[in-house]
Amino acid sequence: MSADKLTSRFQQPLKQWIKCSVWSLIYILFIVWVGNYWWLLGLPVVVDAYITHYIPWTWWKKTKNKALLGVMGWIDAIVFALVAVYFINTYLFQNYQIPSSSLEKSLLVGDFLFVSKASYGPRVPNTPLSFPLVQHTFPMLNCKSFIEKPQWDYHRLKGFDTVKRNDIVVFNFPTGDTVALKVTNPDYYTLCYSYGRDMVHNRKDLFGDIVYRPVDRRENFVKRCVAISGDWLQIKENQVYVNGQKQEKIPGIQFNYFVQTDGTHLSAEVLDKLGISVDDRILMNDVQSTPGNEQAAESNNQAILEAGLDPKLPVYHFPLNEETYNKMLKVTGVTKIKIEQLKTLDVFPLGGHKRWTRDNYGPLWVPKKGATLALNAYNLPIYERIIRVYEHNTLEVRGNEYFINGKSTKTYTFKMDYYWMMGDNRHNSADSRYWGFVPEDHVVGRPVLVWLSLDKDKGWFGGKIRWNRFFKNAER
Repeated sequence: MSADKLTSRFQQPLKQWIKCSVWSLIYILFIVWVGNYWWLLGLPVVVDAYITHYIPWTWWKKTKNKALLGVMGWIDAIVFALVAVYFINTYLFQNYQIPSSSLEKSLLVGDFLFVSKASYGPRVPNTPLSFPLVQHTFPMLNCKSFIEKPQWDYHRLKGFDTVKRNDIVVFNFPTGDTVALKVTNPDYYTLCYSYGRDMVHNRKDLFGDIVYRPVDRRENFVKRCVAISGDWLQIKENQVYVNGQKQEKIPGIQFNYFVQTDGTHLSAEVLDKLGISVDDRILMNDVQSTPGNEQAAESNNQAILEAGLDPKLPVYHFPLNEETYNKMLKVTGVTKIKIEQLKTLDVFPLGGHKRWTRDNYGPLWVPKKGATLALNAYNLPIYERIIRVYEHNTLEVRGNEYFINGKSTKTYTFKMDYYWMMGDNRHNSADSRYWGFVPEDHVVGRPVLVWLSLDKDKGWFGGKIRWNRFFKNAER
């Protein structure tokens, strides 16, 4: 190209140079934040789009074909929107809807949240080639919304804060790496523990296909961070202790209770005022001992007797926090309220022989990056998944000797920080008590704002929109 033609390409109006400078500066600052300077190779593309125009980016604007002009105008707008949404969704904010009652009454089913990824620092995507706003599967098409390769190693950009005790945190489900598509709750590993791996893999009619998902494509969960890396945690009679101190009082925390009446049946109006959802309104002795229901009826009757209540009178089963518990005591006809006690041992670590339960758990130590653990028969069931899966080591046990990556060792040094997450609805939450630790590379962000809230039990003209929750602070 001649010098005159080259010079003419740089003779652009001042506003083009200003636009080019602004977007180039934004692009360079973004690269510095991400820390991947290979992206500087894309800077000439920005310059070309505004100044040199070697690539005919807007060739379609010169066409006289009105149909083509209209179609390309829409394509241009859609591509720009998708790119903008991709970067906003990846590095700044993500929308999240509360699907279950595990955090009630702190966050409610039907709350729509803005999740700040910048709070704890956004992660560079493990799977960069993905469709924005779709976690892992296209609706209706039922196919993956991401391409598995390339996969980038974990890298988190600098954020404004770190995860602290009692923060509400959105994270990728740690044991969601392997999924039985027809039965997603309980998780794959619990299914294998309960039914056997062969059955889970061979009975596709019951469990569906078994798929693997990278970290950033696993289901998003939201829980409260109860303990951070380096903490000791224990639960005694439903009370959480961290480093020997009682967890601070959180108004939203609730437990399951049996509520006995004198024969009175509680009305829907009363339960509405108490904020008890339709799904949570269980009359224990309403299950008739008919063919097919004998086991459920007997189980409910046994639970009533174990709680010291009279199965001949109505007994309800409700989740209540401190406020609703006190209100329930004053409801006409209510005579006794007893907390639910569960003694089953199907908690983390499965098969670890710890004799821990949902309500009496630990003590257990939450791993911290750089800390060293002595390997022994007691510790191994608790930390084995971290060593093997989250931190990508081989682990063999030969008698009383441990081999990590083929080398004999008596200790292990952790590569990441870990967190212990629990729901505020303590008796109705699938949380760390059942599947263990949350690694730092699974942390997505912090909910900061409720921007919409819909009550699934109400109609559109009967209070479905919870106006009082709009713009509510979601961090507590």
